Amino acid sequence: MSRFLVTGSSGHLGDALVRSLRRAGHEVVGLDVVASPSTTIVGSITDRDTVRRALDGVTDVLHTATLHKPHVGSHSRQAFVDVNVTGTLTVLEAAAEAGVGSVVFTSSTSVFGRALTPGPGEPAAWITEDVVPQVRNVYGATKLAAEHLCELAAHDGLPVVVLRVARFFPEPDDRDDVRAAYDDANLKVNEFLYRRVDLADVVDAHLLAARHAPDLGFGRYIVSATTPFTPADLAELGANAPAVVDRLFPTETQRYRAWGWRMFPTLDRVYVNERARRELSWVPRHDFRSMIDLVATDGDPRSPLAREIGAKGYHSRPTGVYTC
Repeated sequence: MSRFLVTGSSGHLGDALVRSLRRAGHEVVGLDVVASPSTTIVGSITDRDTVRRALDGVTDVLHTATLHKPHVGSHSRQAFVDVNVTGTLTVLEAAAEAGVGSVVFTSSTSVFGRALTPGPGEPAAWITEDVVPQVRNVYGATKLAAEHLCELAAHDGLPVVVLRVARFFPEPDDRDDVRAAYDDANLKVNEFLYRRVDLADVVDAHLLAARHAPDLGFGRYIVSATTPFTPADLAELGANAPAVVDRLFPTETQRYRAWGWRMFPTLDRVYVNERARRELSWVPRHDFRSMIDLVATDGDPRSPLAREIGAKGYHSRPTGVYTC
């Protein structure tokens, strides 16, 4: 069995990875600045000695530790650089020294930044790994910088896979107008059409990335639920998204109407996961239709693993909708 280091092990994804790996019989070392049942070593990824100690005997690294987008309003830009850039460099260099077989870096679709929002009246953006990022905030900027460090480490011989993960947090949306206009389950199911992924599928993608990393050397992939849309839908999605969804999902939209739900009037982007499915053999189990089925069953559009992990928040003190 492999021995994994999971950084950010007390966080939402990190906790899910630790639990899944342990259930599969793997040895796991969890590293986080916050103590939890999934954390073996309490410490920072910016501390080289701590990271080296955590890597003892490790074969694979799943690097999820980060400052997130919700921290933009509560942490300095320097803090983002320290954790997301310097911390990632520390993990990569220590992993190379330890001779690990793979590193999987959890990045974010936020790296695309302004490329995700076409101008008014323009078609929705078709977002693949080939889209050039146009950073919007320090979170996206530091995740992109960390991606470049991952690519550099791979060129030096360390197998690294970067996963640009779509939103999977269970907390309410951070936009006041959206929260006021849509039931939370309605909003999240809408997002499975174009910008959301379930936590269980994110875990699967990370484990497959670790398995394929030695053969790939380096790879960069979008991890999002499989969209039903094609490039031919983009113009109409940017003008009248409900018409497209009604055409593709007549039965499901009948349920929407029965529940008093609504589709968003327009969509600004569509994430495309085809490369991850092809090159990582990733088969996401959750999409728009499956989440509607879950809501019809018990009202909760989350996988069993996502329900088990629950919501963790991002701050220990009151800080808007992302408070712990």
